Amino acid sequence: MRIHYLQHVEFEDSAYILRWAQESGYEVSCTRLYQKEPFPPIDKIDWLLIMGGPMSVNDETRFVWLRQEKDFIERCMAANKQVIGFCLGAQLIASVLGARVYSNSCKEIGWFPVKIHSANRDLNNVFPSEMNAFHWHGETFDLPQNAILFASSEACTHQAFQYGNHVWAFQFHLEILKSSIEKLIRFCPEDLSPGPYVQSAEDIMAIVAEAGTLNAILRKFLQSLVDSAGQ
Repeated sequence: MRIHYLQHVEFEDSAYILRWAQESGYEVSCTRLYQKEPFPPIDKIDWLLIMGGPMSVNDETRFVWLRQEKDFIERCMAANKQVIGFCLGAQLIASVLGARVYSNSCKEIGWFPVKIHSANRDLNNVFPSEMNAFHWHGETFDLPQNAILFASSEACTHQAFQYGNHVWAFQFHLEILKSSIEKLIRFCPEDLSPGPYVQSAEDIMAIVAEAGTLNAILRKFLQSLVDSAGQ
């Protein structure tokens, strides 16, 4: 299987996903948009993963590659590739599907519970009914038409959705490693300004070991996609 991921900034890479893919023996390639790298031919990839980043999907004037990225995502969806987005990646998927992306009522940064609406899909064997997820976002999105919402938090109703059988969007982070969180704290300290759903760097790092629990859930989810596709 051939996995390709889109990276928007140096400090938000594929993290645990790369480890899982390498352990599984899958091919992995990357387009580093901040280095103006080209997109691959769509017929050369099987899965597309879209990582996070501090920019907004609406910043097309500042980040001119966003338009090309949205077009590439749309073409991958049309080609029935497995498309999975995290944080900014989820917002890009929502935007491509015609939904509005805008500032949330508050920032959500740190470890906060997410509830899974398993009635929308048989996810009981993959996700717990509630988990302490990691968040780092200030924007949210409307639910795209025909998408199925399957996760919410107190601060942000639209946390994750499924579109068809091959598109998944996660506002929260399942892929993060301890090093990923350390980089976010180092490169985005201004995001840690006080708020009702903003934890301090100290509070975030105090339970950083919970990243391993999220990685285990992500591994189970990714493997369920592999199994369902017979790959």
